[in-house]
Amino acid sequence: MFCSNCGAQPITRFTRNKPVADFFCDTCAEEYELKSQKGRFGRKVVDGAYATMTARLASANNPNLLLLNYDLRHLSVTDLIVVPKHFFTPDVIEKRKPLAPTARRAGWVGCNILLAELPEAGKIRVIRDGILTGKTDVMAKWQETLFLREVSISVRGWLIEVLKCVERIGSPTFSLDDVYGYETHLRGLYPDNQNVRPKIRQQLQVLRDRGLLEFVGRGHYRLRAVH
Repeated sequence: MFCSNCGAQPITRFTRNKPVADFFCDTCAEEYELKSQKGRFGRKVVDGAYATMTARLASANNPNLLLLNYDLRHLSVTDLIVVPKHFFTPDVIEKRKPLAPTARRAGWVGCNILLAELPEAGKIRVIRDGILTGKTDVMAKWQETLFLREVSISVRGWLIEVLKCVERIGSPTFSLDDVYGYETHLRGLYPDNQNVRPKIRQQLQVLRDRGLLEFVGRGHYRLRAVH
C-alpha cells in the first residue's frame, strides 16, 4: 500500500503493541489503522479502547483508517477504502458498554467507529470490486479535503455535517432551500446555535471556496463528484 498523503510506498508496519495505529509512512509520518474482514463493512466497525481513541482525535498522529475486504478463496483484496483522519470527530466515535465484571478485562470500555456518519467525500476508494484506482487519483481525492486539518474539531464538525446534508439530498445539483430542509436536524446537533441558516450559508461558502461545491447561480450549487 502506498501513502495516500505523499505517495511513498510501501507504508511500514509498526512493531507490536501500538495502541491505535498499525502502519506508518517513513516519508511524511502519516499513520494508518487497518480493519479487515471478508464481508463488506456495515454501519459501524469495532475499534479499540474508547479513552485512547478519543484522546487522539485532536493529536497530530491520530491515524487514518484503512478498511479492507478480502476474498479468502481467491486470496485477493476486493475492496480497500482509506478514511482520512480529518473526518474523525467525537460524533463518529461511539462508546461501548464496559465489559462485565466476569470478563477477563472487567470494566474495559471499547468503542465503535460509526462509518454511517462519514460523508462519501471521506471514503477514498483505493480498490473497488478488485479494480485498483490510480495512485494519482487517490492522492488528488485526499488533497481535496486536506484543508479540514487546518480548522478546529468544532469547525470541522459543522463543515462535515453540512456536507453530509448536501449528499443526502441525492442530486448533484441542489438549492439553498434544499439544504435548509435539514435545519431542524442541524439544530438538534448544535442546540446552542441560534443562527442555523446563516451557519449553513457560511459552510456552503467554505465548501465552495475549497472546491467541493460549485456555485451555479441564484441559490443553486453543484456537488463535485466523488468516486
